[in-house]
Amino acid sequence: MSLNLTQLIEQGVAGKRVLVRSDLNVPLEGTTITDDGRIRASVPTIKALADAGAKVVVVAHLGRPKGEPDPAYSLAPVATRLGELLGAEVAFATDTVGDSASSVVGGLADGQVALLENVRFNAGETSKDDIERATFAAELAALADAFVSDGFGVVHRKQASVYDVAKLLPSAQGGLVATEIEVLKRLTETPERPYVVVLGGSKVSDKLGVIDNLLGKADKLLIGGGMVFTFLKAQGYEVGQSLLEEDQILTVLGYLERAEEIGVEILLPTDVVVADSFGDEASARVVAANAIPSDSLGLDIGPESAQTYAAALEGAKTVFWNGPMGVFEQAAFAEGTRAVAQALTTIDGLSVVGGGDSAAAIRQLGFADDQFGHISTGGGASLEYLEGKTLPGVAVLDEATVVGGLG
Repeated sequence: MSLNLTQLIEQGVAGKRVLVRSDLNVPLEGTTITDDGRIRASVPTIKALADAGAKVVVVAHLGRPKGEPDPAYSLAPVATRLGELLGAEVAFATDTVGDSASSVVGGLADGQVALLENVRFNAGETSKDDIERATFAAELAALADAFVSDGFGVVHRKQASVYDVAKLLPSAQGGLVATEIEVLKRLTETPERPYVVVLGGSKVSDKLGVIDNLLGKADKLLIGGGMVFTFLKAQGYEVGQSLLEEDQILTVLGYLERAEEIGVEILLPTDVVVADSFGDEASARVVAANAIPSDSLGLDIGPESAQTYAAALEGAKTVFWNGPMGVFEQAAFAEGTRAVAQALTTIDGLSVVGGGDSAAAIRQLGFADDQFGHISTGGGASLEYLEGKTLPGVAVLDEATVVGGLG
């Protein structure tokens, strides 16, 4: 059983350097943060440690730089925003394990916070070579006396700042990670019924493991987004130019047959919003799901389907939603996603928005975070947990050495 944040603080962190792996991977337009949800979610753990007198050293990534510095992926704007949310200046190191990091961390007073530059500017962070990764982790560990894993969006990755560091320092699960795991356990082990799962997004292949694992647990599955067209094709319908994964048709057909056998309802749209092209100038129109023109592509579930899906969510006690119903970024194809989001706000029970595009969609469409039971900060990590996979960044904490505490 891993140490939790409260237990770590009780061991005495005042004056100790605590390395916190946060998920600060926020969308940027230039240096402007367009959605600070992940930063806000990281604040409670960082603040709890700072308030307890720790010297907090935050490590995080942004985007996918190729193992070397890239100004486009600098965490400098994040340091500014994190300081605003904490109400105290956050010192920023211009590297991760170099001279700047050593100087900044060395200059921290008790209760102060520093943010290191993008950890993925170092090839060792994401290396598949265990030795290269461990070597980089040792450099990170040298900056701290303890480690707190609080970046749920990366716990499914076996990376240096997520996995290897936990083997080198007294380690604990942060408050955010603990909450995420608790919610996911409710979805997989003790869901209150009726239990409805809503899956969307572009590719059905991204969700196969989730469908496979939840077919026996959920009462209903509602399918939307680009992945729906593989289901429609499996039923023998024309899908025109819509997104289609032909290699998954037989798998999808198997899920439909299995669902019927075990009494799980899979809802597919009866109408679809289509256009002749993808873009802001596209002319949208509604057609029956079994009558998509050969020269059109489906970009959202239709209004009838949106109404049906909202009705299917009424009375649900547990709902998990991952993936938008359409191309929500464009107003003409956002109404299916809006209808599902609106229905989730009325759930008398646990409603979980599974991170990633779903979280971005609700905010872009004007919904507030507190209208939902839980908004996950990690879409990929949530999906892998729901598939039944082991998350390396969580499992390693159970193995971490905590005997003797912080000394």
